[in-house]
Amino acid sequence: MSRITSSFGWKSTAAEVAEGHDLSGRRAIVTGATSGIGIETARVLATCGAHVVVAGRDLAAADSLVAQITAAGGAAHATALDLADLRSVEAFADAEGETPLHLLINNAGIMACPFMHTEQGFEMQVGVNHLGHFHLTRLLLPALTAARGARVVSVSSSGHHWGAFDFDDPHFERTPYEPLVAYGRSKSANALFAVELDRRHRADGIRAFSVMPGGIVTKLGRHMTDDLRKQLGIDPESAAKIRWKSVEQGSATTVWAALGTELDGAGGLYLEDVNEAVPGEPGRYNGVKPWAIDPELAARLWDWSEASIDAVS
Repeated sequence: MSRITSSFGWKSTAAEVAEGHDLSGRRAIVTGATSGIGIETARVLATCGAHVVVAGRDLAAADSLVAQITAAGGAAHATALDLADLRSVEAFADAEGETPLHLLINNAGIMACPFMHTEQGFEMQVGVNHLGHFHLTRLLLPALTAARGARVVSVSSSGHHWGAFDFDDPHFERTPYEPLVAYGRSKSANALFAVELDRRHRADGIRAFSVMPGGIVTKLGRHMTDDLRKQLGIDPESAAKIRWKSVEQGSATTVWAALGTELDGAGGLYLEDVNEAVPGEPGRYNGVKPWAIDPELAARLWDWSEASIDAVS
């Protein structure tokens, strides 16, 4: 099957990708919508006519974004969501799961944090980045099905190159914690989740994609220390030479995953620079590694995720 491409690319912005799309009468949820690319994603979807649910831990920040959207003529409201607590996820789904849902943008994330655990005892990065979103999506499946044509976008990262998902020690209970490895595993999980979600629910009209936004300077990197930067080979001099994307460019692939007509009839794909990604090459951070789109690993991850959540419910 040929690779899916678009007329957009690395430099494209979310607004350019969304131009001409009419989302009137449709509803979208954006997690982590109060910072970074989440703000721009929510803003652009609202500009297209969608009613946007701004989901985040900081309700004051969420209300501020809602005010900006409504002042510009859009429609939005805020609902609290803490992905580090499954009970908060369930409360959110109870509040937002009764109305058809056309777009679910699983955007929120945490990167390279110190060794911490979620409320239910999961390692923080896999708990927030994957398990919180996994639980949320499962609970919202009836609303997604009711839309009769929905897309779920899972924000992954080239960080998935740093580690395949580890089923033997997913919470670093027996091996030393490594922040970047934990992040990589969680981002591999984000991509695998899209593969299996699409397989299981395409017959229900739900298609799923994972995306690599690009290198963007946002609050996501707030836990990055000098030591971690050295592990990545990023000192101040080399960082200044990195081809960073703006927030507007960084949200473009997410918006294409949600709206792109080129993707009609497709699903389970890993997208990058507003196109389907190429296979990842050794020594480079572009493209997708095989362990992030392997259907057998995706099915295994789904079963592991269900069992993990059921064990603490």
